[in-house]
Amino acid sequence: MATQLKRNSKYSEAEWTARQELAACYRIFAMMGWDEMIFNHITVKVPEEDGSYLINPYGMHFSEVTASSLIKIDIDGNKVDADNPWHVNKAGFVQHSLFHRELPDAHAIIHTHTTATMAVCALEGGLQPTNFYACNYMGQIAYHDFEGITVREEEGVRLLEHLGDKRILMLRNHGPVVMGRTLSEAFIKYWALQRACEIQLATMSMGKPILIGDDVVKVHQRDLYQAQIPGGAGKAEFDAMVRKVDKIDTSWRD
Repeated sequence: MATQLKRNSKYSEAEWTARQELAACYRIFAMMGWDEMIFNHITVKVPEEDGSYLINPYGMHFSEVTASSLIKIDIDGNKVDADNPWHVNKAGFVQHSLFHRELPDAHAIIHTHTTATMAVCALEGGLQPTNFYACNYMGQIAYHDFEGITVREEEGVRLLEHLGDKRILMLRNHGPVVMGRTLSEAFIKYWALQRACEIQLATMSMGKPILIGDDVVKVHQRDLYQAQIPGGAGKAEFDAMVRKVDKIDTSWRD
């Protein structure tokens, strides 16, 4: 990510870096039109702290989020930032805290309600091998039937059971939950999933799609690594988007 401003003395260096990266991600989502008024969530674990993670203030638009306005909560959803006046959306921390707690590799979690991803979640058959990006995910996505707004902890057992060893969970009739070992990894997985869904919708609106065969999907997934840039999954792409955000507004860094 681009050169950071001076660290806020309230936070450790590791936490301030995580706060800035997450605030930047919210601004990227707003810039891309992936926001949903004051709803939806992107969360990251607080480095060097067991059981704490950062979430957006409930009531604040993604385009308003800053590093210092993010709320730190514990794994049970209790606010750690006692002086932060904003609330936390229960629908956000119930599923996010579950995955952060139970999955050591779920450092970052993205849940959105974009038109394209929600539409595919509501489609019989879900995401299908109709395009380049969709091929990335064949055999790597789990599905969970809609049970209403996700505020009941008892649903967590089924969420984990249906997720299994996958790290993208399509909540049917609802929206996707995308997880990553880093925020940039979660971001690039989400970006490609969004594109896959957009293109699938466009294709299906014109007629019967040409489905890509399993043998070609396997070759595609085998060779994906050859198109990756050194630095970690999604790092170069995330940094490029941060530079675009900075041309609009740098206040996310504060």
